[in-house]
Amino acid sequence: MIALGSLVLLTACGGVGAAGAQPTVTATTTVTATQTSTVPATSAPPPSAARPSAQAGVVPNVVGLNHQLAQDTMQAAGFYFLTEEDATGQGRLLINDRNWVVVSQQPAGGTHATPDTKIILRSKKIGE
Repeated sequence: MIALGSLVLLTACGGVGAAGAQPTVTATTTVTATQTSTVPATSAPPPSAARPSAQAGVVPNVVGLNHQLAQDTMQAAGFYFLTEEDATGQGRLLINDRNWVVVSQQPAGGTHATPDTKIILRSKKIGE
């Protein structure tokens, strides 16, 4: 943004005096320009940088882990397309993932898959 300021000072000297005397006029103009720019402090990485490229990786075996840790493990390995199911067939929602344990997964642990592979984690409440 450019800010311009100007100051004009007009001073008339002299007065009504002798005939033929001309008043003296002095004019001073001062112009000051400043330019500022704003640079964002940080910027978010592009969406493509948030996920790895489509290279195949090994699906971790998360059977026996609590559901939250299983999800964290999958994401750390580069798998983000995760779905979950109640393994008992009751159709319950896994609200508190730490209260559930993974009893099966598809594809199985050790399978080579691309990061866009759908991973199904079937879990039941701990103690069931």
